[in-house]
Amino acid sequence: MSVNEDSTVQLATQPAVAPSPGIADPGPLGLAAFALTTFLLSAANAKLMNAATGSAWLGYALAYGGGCQLLAGMWEFRNKNVFGATAFSTYGGFWIGLFLWARFVAPSATSASAANHDVAWILLAFAIFNTYMLVLSTQLNVAVFGVFLTLELTEIILFIGNFENNSNIVQVGGYIGIITALAAWYTSFAGVANGIGGKIKLPVGKPLVS
Repeated sequence: MSVNEDSTVQLATQPAVAPSPGIADPGPLGLAAFALTTFLLSAANAKLMNAATGSAWLGYALAYGGGCQLLAGMWEFRNKNVFGATAFSTYGGFWIGLFLWARFVAPSATSASAANHDVAWILLAFAIFNTYMLVLSTQLNVAVFGVFLTLELTEIILFIGNFENNSNIVQVGGYIGIITALAAWYTSFAGVANGIGGKIKLPVGKPLVS
């Protein structure tokens, strides 16, 4: 047997390489991480945590809303979902950045007004990003559109309240933020329920633009 023949036999006896398996939909995880962290911060903004420290959201901004949501965004790249990858990665970065700002920048702010203006500029920047994601979400489904719509309102009201140093406006933004969290939780719930293929199915609505 020649060397070439031997190589042919050897290659023929090697097992075929199996195709790379897909991964589970990371969307429900990203939405759940966003929902919980948004809920905690919004409850503080709405002044519902007066008996607590008001900083319960901080650790979860780093670990859950930040870390887990960023991971969900990276997995959405693996799934070739450009919308999910962009949304989850960006808002994962938002929560990590907000944690870093609250932990390392805010304590050295020269005044409460200066800190509020920092937050206002951050929220204004993310509201700009959220605006085009809101427009594009009309091509997905009503549930996702609802998340981005309520989030848009939350960000706009909060950056106005922080620019004006008006705690009443910020409180209104907190209540709308709670609605945003509930919308995200529902969409996450629907994603898990519909993804496991069981009897429980939740409607998410059709695209508004198709």
